[in-house]
Amino acid sequence: MKIAVNTRLLIEKKLDGIGWFTYETLKRITRNHKEHQFYFLFDRKYSEKFIFSDNITPIVINPPARHPFLWYLWFEFSVKKILKKINADLFLSPDGYLSLSSNVKSVSVIHDINFVHRPKDLPYLTRKYYNNYFPKFAQKALKIATVSEYSKQDIVEQYLIAENKISVVYNGCNEMYRPVEKNIRQRTKQKYSEGKDYFIFIGSLLPRKNIARLFQAFEKFKKETQSDFKLVIVGAKMFMTKDIEDAYSESKYKDDIIFTGRLSPEILHQVLASAYAMTFVPVFEGFGIPLIEAMNCDVPVISSDKTSLPEVAGDAALYVDPFSVDSIKNAMIKITEDESFRLALIEKGRIRKELFSWDKTADKLWDVIERSF
Repeated sequence: MKIAVNTRLLIEKKLDGIGWFTYETLKRITRNHKEHQFYFLFDRKYSEKFIFSDNITPIVINPPARHPFLWYLWFEFSVKKILKKINADLFLSPDGYLSLSSNVKSVSVIHDINFVHRPKDLPYLTRKYYNNYFPKFAQKALKIATVSEYSKQDIVEQYLIAENKISVVYNGCNEMYRPVEKNIRQRTKQKYSEGKDYFIFIGSLLPRKNIARLFQAFEKFKKETQSDFKLVIVGAKMFMTKDIEDAYSESKYKDDIIFTGRLSPEILHQVLASAYAMTFVPVFEGFGIPLIEAMNCDVPVISSDKTSLPEVAGDAALYVDPFSVDSIKNAMIKITEDESFRLALIEKGRIRKELFSWDKTADKLWDVIERSF
């Protein structure tokens, strides 16, 4: 079979959540299924590190698709043309976008549809594109994979898609995430937090990530406890809002909030594994890979109790109401003052993490693909 794959999010040193899903699943699928030919469709120059095996043919097609108008041109004209040229049997799109004008059978991975519920979190043209085209992508796809039962039911209800068309394919966790030795923790804390313990948040600074309330909760935590804890924020500033900027600029403890920006996987592993606890409190999330990464590093988790997150973390998290600053603050106090509770969370995380791996993800995604032939 000739399987064409949308790989435009495989960008060296810039992999995000969907990019990692694409990387980890395709690496395994292409190597495990040498009987098939894969065509990786890039929208710009690619790294050879993404050509995982000799049954992959990379193809660069224009224009670079980083804007709603260019998304349309790329998928409806460039992708359609290539699919016809190579006589593809199937088109796999790990980021959910499809070519509506192509008649090639398609499998779409729709990670979540947060833009349906929170359209104003995104720039005008982006949200218009998503809310116009993703219902059409979902209808066109022969099969859909998504990353949680929550997202599956959301797609079913919002887009009126039959449940048997959608398969849940949980995310995994990079094998590099594991606990680190004491000397590495000490060295990392010296570099990033003046040697002090810290909470960590990992993710792009999007409005739905709830960073403003996290800053406000951290301020209340500092005032009530007078502790020397820091808050480390790891991630790209994507659609930085006035709420986030105001919460930061108005904080009396802004010097204790450290922005690292995007980190390489190797450095991120050390920074995460050296944290005292993770504070991951989005108001909407399709899965929440940082929760699993933290559990793999023996870092206890404070999590939002909304959308998919309780499904992922199970009993291995201290849950908060993400709309309540006091709820987040109280969890920070609980996890710093009750050591036996913190250690119990770590132990539960060691058990919970076993449910998730990229090997399992790749196998389940391949099953979806195979049922589409």
